[in-house]
Formats: sequence, C-alpha cells, structure tokens
Amino acid sequence: MRGAIFFSGKYGSTEQYAKWIGEATGLPVFNIKDTNADPSKYEFLILGSSILYFRLTIRKWAKANLAKLEGRSKIMFSVSGAGASAKLSRWVEASLPSRLLSQMEHVPLRGKLDRSKVSWWLRKILWVGSFFNPDPQARMEERGGFDYMDESSIEPIIKLIHRYQATQETT
Repeated sequence: MRGAIFFSGKYGSTEQYAKWIGEATGLPVFNIKDTNADPSKYEFLILGSSILYFRLTIRKWAKANLAKLEGRSKIMFSVSGAGASAKLSRWVEASLPSRLLSQMEHVPLRGKLDRSKVSWWLRKILWVGSFFNPDPQARMEERGGFDYMDESSIEPIIKLIHRYQATQETT
C-alpha cells in the first residue's frame, strides 16, 4: 500500500516528527508548500500539523485538497505544547471539516517552543496569555519555552502505518 507523509509546520518540530516517521517507515515526506505534494498519488496519508493560535497550520491546505483527501486512509498527527486533552481536541475539530475528521485517526504529539525563534509579537501574546492560564506549569512554559520532542512518541503512528500496510497486503 502506497502512502506518504504531508506536513505543515512553523518552527521545525512538525518537520522533525515527519522526518522521523519517514525514516522509520520508508514513506516519502512532503512539506505541503512543495509543488510535488499531491495526495492523490497515494492510497493512505499521514498528515502532520503544528498548532498555532489554537488552529492546525495545515487547515487551509486540507480544505483546498479535500477531494484528494477523501476516500483514503488517514492518520493526523498534531504537534503542540498541549498534551492530549479535550482542549486540544476542540482546536483540531475547529480546524477541519467534520467529514474529514471522521475519516482519520488523530495522534497528538508534544512539540518544542524555542522563544528565540518566535516573533516578538508571539512572545508577547504568550506572556499575556500565561497570566490567564490556571496551570502553573503551563504558565511557566508559555513564558520560558519548553522541549517535549521525543522520537519514541511516534510509535503509535508507526503501528497504525504498519496496520494499514498489512491490511493492503492481505487483500
């Protein structure tokens, strides 16, 4: 079964996860900005997206390519500072059409925030927002940054990919 990884990221965490998944599976990796990033050429898709301002960065591309995405097996991985939670699920649900979401399995991954790489404006937004965050640990991370990148966290995605490949081989 032919598959590929398509990702959208801002600061490098999503790209790194996409590369790790590609290395572990042999699947090609495409930045959605690449003109060769055509999901219609593949039977199953792994979509990776960072979350910025409470939305998936891949959302516009996914909506523009909806016809090419439908009818294919899909795994979505999101990358953010937030771990798996109802809050994260709401952000993902607000970013994509419900009919697309119903066709995919979502795996949340934790990312990295290097404050030296984000804009002055985003640093200020994070600083102000931290005062409203009831979680003291998250408040500190919004102000100082964090690094939750972990290659072993892609294991659930690798298992799903192997399941898709095994299903195709037996049919």
